[in-house]
Amino acid sequence: MDERQLRILRELGELGSVTAVAEALLVTPSAISQQLRLLQRAMPVPLTERQGRRLVLTDAGQALAGAAIEVETALERARHTVAEFVDRPDGEVSVAAFHSAGSAFFPLLLRGLAAPGGPKLTLADEDVTQDEFPPLTREYDLVLAHRLDHTPGWPRTVTATTLLREPLDVAMPTDHPLAVKQRLTPRDVADQPWITVHDGFPVLATIDAIATAAGRRLHLAHRINEFAVVAEAVAAGGGLALIPRWTMRPHPALVLKPLSGVQARRHIDALHRPERIARKAVRTVLAELRRAAGTIRGQD
Repeated sequence: MDERQLRILRELGELGSVTAVAEALLVTPSAISQQLRLLQRAMPVPLTERQGRRLVLTDAGQALAGAAIEVETALERARHTVAEFVDRPDGEVSVAAFHSAGSAFFPLLLRGLAAPGGPKLTLADEDVTQDEFPPLTREYDLVLAHRLDHTPGWPRTVTATTLLREPLDVAMPTDHPLAVKQRLTPRDVADQPWITVHDGFPVLATIDAIATAAGRRLHLAHRINEFAVVAEAVAAGGGLALIPRWTMRPHPALVLKPLSGVQARRHIDALHRPERIARKAVRTVLAELRRAAGTIRGQD
């Protein structure tokens, strides 16, 4: 049995005929009769009987029709509860981000949503490989993920909102010989030691592109994922590194130089499952992330 069948049985008990029920529910009498037959198959005793030309409820049918009122009331209460949950502006919203995005976006998000009555944020850092970002949408309402400009998009199981298309610049100490150049080419940097990420993380593909464009293998001296640590290693003379232009705080001992000849840019996207955006609180947080992205981009 289902809600629709119980509703028909209840209406039959009140209106007294299949035709009247059909008119009330805006369907055909044959559709009403079919649903009653399906309901009857699930019951061990008759629910209706003929009294002349009228179809009326048996005692069992009247008992089930009475229970149908309770079912419909409970379902309506459940729908109302869901509607309240969806429309609550102050609902809890969970947001995960990789480290450099979290460093840039989380403070702006917390300040932007600090007013009473707004969404309640729960923030988390997730340092994962590119293909591990979409599964995180099972656990979090919104996931800040990154991928390189030229790589395939995210799977259709998630919805992606691009927040930033951020250049990746070459970081070096301020007194490095290459620091006098306005722009760098792959050949300029090919003979330098490099500090880069672990395998499977997006920035590594740009390192490979530099090597291909320069026609030689790069020396990968150190593998460090956290850009703040990378910056300190570069400042200490450990090698060159690709550093995001906007989401990293400027380091006083470093200079960033744009790179020509390869695609050195990443997308920072907010990923979510399609149904999550039905909640008003999630939509509010996503809108604030867009505003934060404008602020971050404006710092350039």
